[in-house]
Amino acid sequence: MIETVIRKRIEVLTDTALVNRVTSAIDEAGITGWTVTPVQSGKGREGRWREERVMGTDKVLVLTIASQEKAMALAEDLAPILSTHGLLLTMWDVEVIRGDRF
Repeated sequence: MIETVIRKRIEVLTDTALVNRVTSAIDEAGITGWTVTPVQSGKGREGRWREERVMGTDKVLVLTIASQEKAMALAEDLAPILSTHGLLLTMWDVEVIRGDRF
C-alpha cells in the first residue's frame, strides 16, 4: 500500500507585479518548489475583475505544497502585504506521496 503524509497546499492569488515577492518568500521559507498559473477573471467583495495586461493588474495564482512549519513561516512573511496589496492566501491539508519532497 502506498503511504501518504499530510502537507499544506498553499495558494496565493496576486497581481503579476508581486509574483517575485511571493516566490521569493516561498524560497526564503525553505519550500522547494512553486508553480505560477495565469488567472483570467474572477469576482470578490469589490465586484468582478478581468485580466488587464495594459494596466499591469493581471493576476496569477501561485501554488506550492509545504510542511506545516514552512507554510506558517510563509504566511507570517506575507501577512503584512495581504491586505495592503489585496493578496488572497489560502491553505489546507492535502495528502501527498513522497512527503520527504515537501
